[in-house]
Amino acid sequence: MSGANVRNLILILGDQLSPDMSSLVDASTDDVVLMCEVMEEAQYVRHHPKKIAFLFSAMRHFAGELRASGRTVRYVRLEDEGNSGSFGAEVGRAVSELRPDRVIVTEPGEFRVREMMDGWQRAFNVPVEIRDDGRFLCSRCEFEAFAGGRRQLRMETFYRDMRLKTGLLMEGDKPAGGRWNFDADNRKPATLDLFSQPRKGFEPDAITAEVLELVGRRFGAHFGRLEGFDFAVTREQAETLRDRFMADHLPRFGERQDAMLSGDPVLSHSLLSFYLNAGLLDPLDLCRRAEVAYLAGDAPLNAVEGFIRQIIGWREYIRGVYWLKMPDYREMNFLEADRALPDFYWTGETRMACLRQLSRRRETMPMRTISSG
Repeated sequence: MSGANVRNLILILGDQLSPDMSSLVDASTDDVVLMCEVMEEAQYVRHHPKKIAFLFSAMRHFAGELRASGRTVRYVRLEDEGNSGSFGAEVGRAVSELRPDRVIVTEPGEFRVREMMDGWQRAFNVPVEIRDDGRFLCSRCEFEAFAGGRRQLRMETFYRDMRLKTGLLMEGDKPAGGRWNFDADNRKPATLDLFSQPRKGFEPDAITAEVLELVGRRFGAHFGRLEGFDFAVTREQAETLRDRFMADHLPRFGERQDAMLSGDPVLSHSLLSFYLNAGLLDPLDLCRRAEVAYLAGDAPLNAVEGFIRQIIGWREYIRGVYWLKMPDYREMNFLEADRALPDFYWTGETRMACLRQLSRRRETMPMRTISSG
């Protein structure tokens, strides 16, 4: 496509893998979608190799999904000739070559990336439109309004507001079951019969196999191993895992939500947060499906309320606090932690059983659970 034909250059980040992104809602055939694998993002912290592999593979699959729907996609792979290694430089290179009328992007999830984007219009001499991320149910402006004038921020207060806003688990203006929060019912200890059904993932396809080879070669020094990679990397696969969780694990999720059991690191957690955060699953849709399970009698209220609370409560609340308090937030150190993590945190060579199991499991499975999943 020649530069004269490009209306908008639309940047899609690695955690924005949804056709419903605000940056894509009015996209046309005159637009070019830019996606790029860049070393700066893969290495600004030493991500687990499986996380990098998941994101690169999911990005490549999503690019294929966009092309199949008629979109023009400019996809820059990590080892492509000319890859400049950063979002900003790749946007600049695309602007120089394609001469778009405008750059459009959905706001990022990190302040440091937003700081980069805020300088692009001046740097590239092209209008840059940064749109709200509609995947979140509470916008940054709405959270600022919630927080304004309050002496203390409490997640529970925010959560109740979100229940009222969405209508989830509501009976008129009252909470289902007469209580907003069933957390007190969800603290039973683990028992030996608590082992969950084995989780079945997906065999890597050719795209994922290529990514695994790349990540193993370029990021082999990072903590963690690639062996056993079985993540969902497409929307269809993520929806399959969603449906399995709703049918097989949601009913058991509630009462032992905080339990830990030696030999079973996942119990009844959903393991869906990777897919939720990357855009392969929709948060409100997840909550609606859980609510339907409760209304149909397929899952108890305490399990469903606990699951929904983690998504429209904690997930939304922590995001709101993050943006409200940045950039000062990154310099806060409430616990006054100033020492490096000890070696046994990484090796698992310790008599502390919980830490030992967590360390050894984390080497093969990066943390992919929110409290709900």
